[in-house]
Amino acid sequence: MSTAGKPGVCGTTLEEDTEQAYENVLAEIQSFELPIEATLRSVYDDQPNAHKKFMEKLDACIRNHDKEIEKMCNFHHQGFVDAITELLKVRADAEKLKVQVTDTNRRFQDAGKEVIIQTEDIIRCRIQQRNITTVVEKLQLCLPVLEMYSKLKEQMSMKRYYSALKTMEQLENVYFPRVSQYRFCQLMMETLPKLREDIKDISMSDLKDFLESIRKHSDKIGEAAMKQAQQQKSFSVALQKQNNMRFGKNMHVNNDRILEEKSDVIPKHALEEEAENDEEVLTVQDLVDFSPVYRCLHIYSALGDEETFENYYRKQRKKQARLVLQPQSSVHETVDGYRRYFTQIVGFFVVEDHILHVTQGLVTRVYTEELWNMALSKIIAVLRAHSSYCTDPDLVLELKNLIVIFADTLQGYGFPVNRLFDLLFEIRDQYNETLLKKWAGIFRDIFEEDNYSPIPIGSEEEYKVVISRFPFQDPDLEKQSFPKKFPMSQSVPLIYIQVKEFIYASLKFSESLHRSSTEIDDMLRKSTNLLLTRILSSCLLNLIRKPHIGLTELVQIIINTTHLEQACKYLEDFITNITNISQETVHTTRLYGLSTFKDARHAAEGEIYTKLNQKIDEFVQLADYDWTMAESDGRASGYLMDLINFLRSIFQVFTHLPGKVAQTACMSACQHLSTSLMQMLLDSELKQISMGAVQQFNLDVIQCELFASSEPVPGFQGDTLQLAFIDLRQLLDLFMVWDWSTYLADYGQPASKYLRVNPHAALTLLEKMKDTSKKNNIFAQFRKNDRDRQKLIETVVRQLRGLVTGMSQHT
Repeated sequence: MSTAGKPGVCGTTLEEDTEQAYENVLAEIQSFELPIEATLRSVYDDQPNAHKKFMEKLDACIRNHDKEIEKMCNFHHQGFVDAITELLKVRADAEKLKVQVTDTNRRFQDAGKEVIIQTEDIIRCRIQQRNITTVVEKLQLCLPVLEMYSKLKEQMSMKRYYSALKTMEQLENVYFPRVSQYRFCQLMMETLPKLREDIKDISMSDLKDFLESIRKHSDKIGEAAMKQAQQQKSFSVALQKQNNMRFGKNMHVNNDRILEEKSDVIPKHALEEEAENDEEVLTVQDLVDFSPVYRCLHIYSALGDEETFENYYRKQRKKQARLVLQPQSSVHETVDGYRRYFTQIVGFFVVEDHILHVTQGLVTRVYTEELWNMALSKIIAVLRAHSSYCTDPDLVLELKNLIVIFADTLQGYGFPVNRLFDLLFEIRDQYNETLLKKWAGIFRDIFEEDNYSPIPIGSEEEYKVVISRFPFQDPDLEKQSFPKKFPMSQSVPLIYIQVKEFIYASLKFSESLHRSSTEIDDMLRKSTNLLLTRILSSCLLNLIRKPHIGLTELVQIIINTTHLEQACKYLEDFITNITNISQETVHTTRLYGLSTFKDARHAAEGEIYTKLNQKIDEFVQLADYDWTMAESDGRASGYLMDLINFLRSIFQVFTHLPGKVAQTACMSACQHLSTSLMQMLLDSELKQISMGAVQQFNLDVIQCELFASSEPVPGFQGDTLQLAFIDLRQLLDLFMVWDWSTYLADYGQPASKYLRVNPHAALTLLEKMKDTSKKNNIFAQFRKNDRDRQKLIETVVRQLRGLVTGMSQHT
């Protein structure tokens, strides 16, 4: 379809536009920009028959280019010909040159073979040199690692585990990073954790061995520590005593042995020996190798596991503490048992104190105080339980000394021990109880061995011996010539000495208790009071009540108690000299010897009255009256005369007694004799009594009255002693004179002649005589006088029964 003549968009024709488009397409094709698919597609897509037109346009373009090429060839043809001509000229020279070059090259190749070989050798050597340099550099980098690892192995073999751990840290932090690319480094790094675990296990094993070792040797450690503390204390006490003696503070009072008197001035060489002994005492560092603890602590600290080590150590030590604090069942039987118990505990805490001061954080002050408080409670409970089994005061005293040394030792290490000293006060009471039991046996032995007779003295030496043992002062006795007698028996000086020994024994427990002199004085006085009021008083009372102790012995016991009572003031002076505490001090306790011996005397007096009455009963039981005799023998009965003679001899012994005691004993004896005779006369088993028997009985009563009037014991006023027999006298007078009318008429009157005659007694005796009269006078009914007498008796009996009945109703 023809498009000529159509106008274009911008005033050009369509044909012109088409021509221009083909020109552009050809220009793009000539530009050799690929791909040209889009350009060709635009040609075919614009309008129909575009291909043909484009081909025509393309042919025209090719022809134009051919013309241009032809023109250019024509223009350069002569130069091309000239160049070919020149080439042909140099062709022969080029071939010649080629041959020369080839020959030269061959000759160069032949000549360079040796150079090539040497060059290759040089290259190879250079490579080797470079490799060697590289190896040396790498080896220099690896050698320190290997040396450190070798050092680590050596430290492990030498058991220098803490140094080995430090070497491992250097390997990991410094050396291994430099050679981490090598396999051997990886292998080494893999072995380090196992080595650390091995070190932990080995150090823990060493720690276990150490703990087991100190558990076994804690008693030796404690023994050394206690010995050191004891020697230091002894040395201090020795110096103090020497200073006191230097300034004249040693006390000597009378002949009493004071504690300070027992120790002389300590010589210089003794103090030097004490100092040498102090130097010889081994310390805990000498006895125990603590290096396993230090190593283990450092190792676990280096491993960052210090808390695990601390917990394990404290746990194991607490277990060991419980084992140490658990005593053996027989600990209370011997001193060695208690000593072993204390030394183990001291050894345990000495080790802990050392660990506290030489390590940081393994144990703390709070931990040790908590452990000590737990241990102290257990120790006190154990001592309370086991000390109660101790019955020997010497063992209790040894226990006290061990507790004091134990407390002083641990106090020196900073542990509070006040509760232990409080416990000692409880044990002191038990000690006093054991002392009291021991002295009870001593007192019993003294009383058993005493002969209860005044101490005979044959010479001045014997007199001085007794005076030195017992504070006795009697100017009259001193003036007497030898031989002479002390009023007390041999038990009195022995008792006095034993009381002083008891005070010494009690004082021994008070030593080293850190108490003032006032407290010690109070303790001594209280314990002495217990000895006097409980033990000595009990022994005296038991002695007094023993059946084999007779009246003579009882009299001597009363005399003995009097002198012991007087000696109490000397015992107070004795305690004052020991403690240097004046008796005038407000709070000073007084000795209760006055009441103790007074009670014993009263008991002895009562026992005298009882035994005297028993002796009277024994004589009365010997009475053998013929109650049906017609007439009396005209003399007193034999048993009664023996009884009176016995009483006279006994009352002569009573002259050594206080006046009131002798008077009371005499009055009691007469009253008891009167009562016994009255009971014999009125005995219900006695059915009949004759007038002759009454007369015989009256003779015996007359002898009793004569005895009473003879003043067997001085001090009675008038007929006071005779009044003991007034009841018997009036009753017998009534029957002897047969004055019933007067008795019945004056009965109840204050001025009655028979005021002391009891109607019941008169009735009983009269009925016994009435029955006798009936049996003895068979034919009395045929005699008027006898019938009248019988009627009178019956009348009196009826009246007496009326009085008795009236008395019963009134009562």
